[in-house]
Amino acid sequence: MHLQEIFKGLTLSEAHKNILSEKLKKTTISKGETLLHPNDRALHQFYVESGCLRSFFTDKSAKEHTIQFAIKDWWISDYTAFFKKEKAILQIECIQDATLLRLSRDDMNEIFDKVPGVERYFRIKTESYIGSFQKRIIGDLSKTAKEQYIDFVNTYPNIEQLVKNYHIASYLGITSESLSRVRKEIARN
Repeated sequence: MHLQEIFKGLTLSEAHKNILSEKLKKTTISKGETLLHPNDRALHQFYVESGCLRSFFTDKSAKEHTIQFAIKDWWISDYTAFFKKEKAILQIECIQDATLLRLSRDDMNEIFDKVPGVERYFRIKTESYIGSFQKRIIGDLSKTAKEQYIDFVNTYPNIEQLVKNYHIASYLGITSESLSRVRKEIARN
């Protein structure tokens, strides 16, 4: 694990690196495996060293709504459940073999107390996540499918080789057929 790559901009002493190495538990997960199920306790958040995951919600009519893709250098969890200590509403599945670093809420708080700058790092990550999420909601309400797709490609460059079309369509809130039409329209222009 390359802590300096994860915690960019922080100067970490050997003692701080040891604390982080002790608290961030490396785990691997294979394509098709589920990391978190609805109604589980979201006890961890996960840093993606390699691979690709997605979080999604399945509605009452069994339609999937992809909330997030997590690729290298991204964090993923059911954050409402993680921070509020509630049961998960999201499912997290592995869509490409992944190596992850797992961090519990208690270990995160201990790191905050012992490693200067890490709490600020997570605050900035959280602020960015909230801003991106709000921007996405506004985009979903006000942008065309084409504009949403362009935003998606800019947010997740090169991800299309990793995920299925129906995952992208569920992220955009459109059908796979609509996604095909949007791609054809963009290709023509």
